Amino acid sequence: MTPPKLLPVVLNHISSQDSALGLRLHTWVSAADEIFHTRAEDFFSRYRRFIESQGKSLEFGVDCFLELQRGVELQRAMFLETGRYQNTSFDEVNRAVYANPEVMRQHMHGLVFAQFLWPDQYRRFQFFADHLPRFANKIQRYLEIGGGHALYVSEAARILPGSAVLDVVDISPTSLDMARTIAGESQIHFTLMDIFDLPEGLPYDFITMGEVLEHVEEPRKLLKKVRQLLAPGGTAYITTPANAPMIDHIYLFHNAQEIRDTFTECGFQIEDETKAYAVNISERLAERMKLPMMYAAFLASQSPG
Repeated sequence: MTPPKLLPVVLNHISSQDSALGLRLHTWVSAADEIFHTRAEDFFSRYRRFIESQGKSLEFGVDCFLELQRGVELQRAMFLETGRYQNTSFDEVNRAVYANPEVMRQHMHGLVFAQFLWPDQYRRFQFFADHLPRFANKIQRYLEIGGGHALYVSEAARILPGSAVLDVVDISPTSLDMARTIAGESQIHFTLMDIFDLPEGLPYDFITMGEVLEHVEEPRKLLKKVRQLLAPGGTAYITTPANAPMIDHIYLFHNAQEIRDTFTECGFQIEDETKAYAVNISERLAERMKLPMMYAAFLASQSPG
């Protein structure tokens, strides 16, 4: 018997709790292509196996997403009023989120569903998945900084040669354990470590770092470390948002050009890029309204001189 589709279950539960949000998400999902639905069903199926192994239900995760959505709306109201993120230091975020197991658990489970239910989040993954194959035959060593929910590294494991080494480094035990369990891939190596402690002796052909820069006080310092870890001729895929307040965001980028300039200052050359907003309006209006924007780019090290 074919198992029931999970997307309708997720959307129906959301609609039962928040009809307006449910309507918006139904509109987004109904317009999405078959690849979106295949990817979403696969990811949510892996997540369901994980959450049930923890003695909880899929609906528990969806409720965490609803709480995340409410929190983001509150953070956005504060951001529009003050022009800044609520937290501007790691110590503040550590006290409010990372050192609070209940808050961290709820946050991580909520973000599972945001990967596909927030259009800008899905589009950054789509950009990665659609373009990674063109680099595949040159990748023997792959590194991911901040494993999230293993969505990206699992896609890399599917696309890259079986001989490729895949490493994930994360500073959060909660995130790392979730990524390891959801991935379920023995070929992926997960390490609890600060990326600044990772030796540079064996460079990587490809480095993925999705939505990490906004979590640190000094993004340029982190980008320079990434460049040091990248092999000559290697590629980095890096994403970060602008105007996207959340409880654990620290560094505020105001627009795509600020992000581009930061990459260039740190010795990177942009090979390909995309940006997406949560709603479908003109870029000029989105910038005026300070709408959250997701920026993603494939980067190469600039040639010396």
